[in-house]
Amino acid sequence: MTIVRIGDGRRALPSAEEVGAKAANLARMAALDLPVPPAFVLPVQLCADVVAGKSQATRQLIDDLKEGIAFLEQATGKTFGCSRNPLLVSVRSGAARSMPGMLDTVLNVGCTSRAVRGLVRATGRPRLAWDCRRRLLESYAETVIGLEPGPLAERLNQMIAAEGVANERELDSEALERLAADERRPLEDFDDDGWLEDADVQLERSARAVYRSWISERARTYRRLEGLEHLKGTAVTVQAMVFGNGGTSSGAGVAFSRDPSTGVDEPVIDVLFDSQGEDVVSGRRTAETEAALSRALPEVAQQLRATLKRLEGAFRDVQDIEFTIEEGRLWILQTRAAKRTPRAALRIAVDLVHEGLITPEEALGRIEGLALDALTETSLISAREPAAIGVAASGGVATGRAAFDSASAERLAATGDPVILIRHDTSTADVAGFAAASGIVTAVGARTAHASLVARQMGKPCVVGCAAIRVDGDAHQARIGDTVIASEDWITVDGNAGQVHLGRGEIVVRRPEAELAEVSKWRKPRGAAGSLPGVPVCLNS
Repeated sequence: MTIVRIGDGRRALPSAEEVGAKAANLARMAALDLPVPPAFVLPVQLCADVVAGKSQATRQLIDDLKEGIAFLEQATGKTFGCSRNPLLVSVRSGAARSMPGMLDTVLNVGCTSRAVRGLVRATGRPRLAWDCRRRLLESYAETVIGLEPGPLAERLNQMIAAEGVANERELDSEALERLAADERRPLEDFDDDGWLEDADVQLERSARAVYRSWISERARTYRRLEGLEHLKGTAVTVQAMVFGNGGTSSGAGVAFSRDPSTGVDEPVIDVLFDSQGEDVVSGRRTAETEAALSRALPEVAQQLRATLKRLEGAFRDVQDIEFTIEEGRLWILQTRAAKRTPRAALRIAVDLVHEGLITPEEALGRIEGLALDALTETSLISAREPAAIGVAASGGVATGRAAFDSASAERLAATGDPVILIRHDTSTADVAGFAAASGIVTAVGARTAHASLVARQMGKPCVVGCAAIRVDGDAHQARIGDTVIASEDWITVDGNAGQVHLGRGEIVVRRPEAELAEVSKWRKPRGAAGSLPGVPVCLNS
């Protein structure tokens, strides 16, 4: 068993079953000469044995990591854990089928105190170096050690308050250095193996943690809900870091080659400047759009659009990518088939046939299993002004009783009433609540965050980034201005317009007749679906 190298010039492409879909697609992008940071992959086959703690798997893991790091050092000209020109890596998961946000990732691995000094020497950016250090401490503490994130998050909030700034992006290098020292102190109690200053220990334990995330509750729940219980495990991809947190000409983002909510043939691009990828996909911050990217870095915006179109042609499907911009240079970190609403799936299948990318037979295979009841367009009939406006993350309209955590959503749904899950921000740990809810609302977040992807995949209307909503999860209520939304109050979510309305809205449902008629032409006579009535149906909900 050996590692698979990505970016070594070889054109032999590994299978998703061997290295996971993420790494297989990375290898394919590298073969297309797209800008992909070099990486190596520990295979899916190791997952079960590493999780079980088998000694042979542990030895294999250590040997593979040494071999892989040597490859990355040769490919980048950097040295892991070095105090001159240090190599930092990300440690990412990847099963044979996409499980967005359900498995763990650790960024900035190798960022010891020596590496911080090396980053300052190599980049001339002390703020970048100390930001990477504090990010590693926070991520490692939660993901690898298993500590609650609250205490370190509180230290960050205290530093932000003490410095009189709005958020962590406004902290200068001196403040970030003090923050890293402050965060380190409580972690010294968990440093029996020396991980705080040993890059090799950080790497080994991070790889183990990513493998272990395969058996986490949220990952198990997602596989059960999505019928993926046959999958055998996750691979671990170790990739050279590129830095989106190096200033205003850097950033991180997520982009779709077409709108995954409606199916419209226009890219959807979200970006956060001076940030790393987890800032975007976590949904804890509200991202900026393609317009902001075009104003700040027009050449990068054009390159990104061209890359999206090229990937869509190569993979013959709508793509969802993660990207980083490092000092004006675009890097592609991931591509995968985009999760989409049932309505978008139908429109995209028809359009791809018209464009000659896929055959009618392939299109039928892609929409197989879609329930006819899901192939509808819902819209809201209301003359009232919305109570709050946010970002439309997943189309459709739903009305239901308010719930403020997953357990409450499941309990309310069990009574037979529809439920709207309202959160300050959502994480993929809320997947059970997503499944129980008819719609989702968040106060912050982006349409490209992992939670939004899951909402679209489940066909749930979702509005994110509703800044007017103040959520108090402990009190099980939210406020919009002076209005209180209590648990079990009725609320309506318009995922088409990105609006939230108080009370029960009137919904009209239409079928996408043109696309359904096209599909019926593709079917053989014995498989014809029959007539599909097109009269709008009004639901007084």
